[in-house]
Amino acid sequence: MKHLLIVYHTKTGNTGRLAEAVRKGASSELVTEVEIRVQPAREAGPEDLLWADGLLLGTPENFGYMSGALKDFLDRTFYEVEGRIQPLPCAVFISAGNDGSGALRAIRRIANGYPFIEVQEPVIVQGELSSEDLNRCEELGLALAAGLEAGIY
Repeated sequence: MKHLLIVYHTKTGNTGRLAEAVRKGASSELVTEVEIRVQPAREAGPEDLLWADGLLLGTPENFGYMSGALKDFLDRTFYEVEGRIQPLPCAVFISAGNDGSGALRAIRRIANGYPFIEVQEPVIVQGELSSEDLNRCEELGLALAAGLEAGIY
């Protein structure tokens, strides 16, 4: 059994809806050998990363950056897992008021130090969520879970 961790922060609920779509995709009946754990960023900790074989990170774009709660999660876990985890395949989803590039750039920079390896293109949703955006997040979750199950990642 593989383990997929979804860590996200939401304030308005948009990123929470994206996280739920990611979870739904990862929990598809097509994937039977992957256990999913969904954690709000403020509650996730080092033990979650030590448990995980793959990771999905979700954040709103705040002032052109990732949310403070997601940054806090990364700050609280870095040294605690340093040297204790294998490179984790990861993907990112962002609810953006602008273009999301600043949040993505910051996540990628920090992810390199962990090490997290980005294995899927990020999903960046600008403005109001649409059913197409939720479908893209479902596909992201399914792709990461199926890749873990198949041993691709």
